[in-house]
Amino acid sequence: MSTSERDRFETRAIHAGQTPDPQNGAVMTPVYLTSTYKQDWPAELKDGYDYSRTKNPTRTALEENLAALEGAAWGLGFASGMAAVNALMGRLVPGDHVVAGNDLYGGTYRIFARVFERYGIGFTYVDTTEAENVRAAMTDATRYVFVETPSNPLLRVTDLAAVGRVARAGGAQLVVDNTFATPYLQSPLEHGADVVVHSLTKYLGGHSDVVGGALVGNDEALREELAFLQNSVGGQLGPMDAFLVLRGTKTLAVRMDRHVANAERLAAYLQEHPAVETVIYPGLESHPQHEVAKRQMRGFGGMVSFELRGGVEAGNRFAASTRIFTLAESLGGVESLVEVPPSMTHASIPAEQRRAAGLNDGLVRLSVGIEHVDDLVADVEQALEKAVPALARS
Repeated sequence: MSTSERDRFETRAIHAGQTPDPQNGAVMTPVYLTSTYKQDWPAELKDGYDYSRTKNPTRTALEENLAALEGAAWGLGFASGMAAVNALMGRLVPGDHVVAGNDLYGGTYRIFARVFERYGIGFTYVDTTEAENVRAAMTDATRYVFVETPSNPLLRVTDLAAVGRVARAGGAQLVVDNTFATPYLQSPLEHGADVVVHSLTKYLGGHSDVVGGALVGNDEALREELAFLQNSVGGQLGPMDAFLVLRGTKTLAVRMDRHVANAERLAAYLQEHPAVETVIYPGLESHPQHEVAKRQMRGFGGMVSFELRGGVEAGNRFAASTRIFTLAESLGGVESLVEVPPSMTHASIPAEQRRAAGLNDGLVRLSVGIEHVDDLVADVEQALEKAVPALARS
């Protein structure tokens, strides 16, 4: 089945990039477990296929599917989200500069600070929720403004239209990590982004059984540069992993509806609990960028962060006391996860830098799954009783 831009998201998620196999009519995209392809004449390729590091039909189907979901001209699949970020950074040369959010995912900060700084790339980290901060940090050498929105794990929401104008005025490209929102809830390209980054491991895969990454955009010259890096560095996505992500994108819409509904219920519950100091969720009116989120997003996501009265020890006790929420890194699967970012996903960021950005040592992050919401609330309640017994509900 072919799809068009007029088709709704749910239809594109299931059909874009995928047609029944012409040889046998198989509805599901086959997993092409081949490393090489027959050529009828030297350098005369069938649909551009010669070697699977360069191109693989299963990966092609996923890349076309992702492009359709983001409303983009092209997509590229990588072995991980970090491989995708690495390809982006591979376009830069010594002396180039990047302005990035100051509460990035720890792995992104790590590759910036411990890999690319050694190659002469400069980085300035700012609170990107204020476009003026980005403007003040830019230099003549700035090539990227790199934004997560909502950010990981403080769920800050950046006004992409405003920051995009600043980036373009300074001759830089706006790169948006859309992993938390997914293309179902947010379309960064419509708000001025040049490139969208995804960790396919998270909501797009959706089942905690695959690792992958993607870059999506519209500029063909940029695609050629990034595809060259994808091929020559060798960080491409394998066919089985591409197949698993394709299976995930088919149910993205229905899963995200449940993720959002459950997260909204849990955020409201936590906000009223006497043991909770602060709740961070873009759907709450108390969130400082709530109005931006309402304008820019089609839903507020499945991630909730909070701090308990009692600080670090209370947060650790909570994370170790849940029954349904599994204490584990990552996010975006159908199952609910809990983690303490400062000692887990963001441990690579120096403590002083984390705290200066507002990422306090006792922060707890929930990836709210699609289980029955009453069971999730009950699990959080019993864990709060163990974490802060003096303030637990009677």
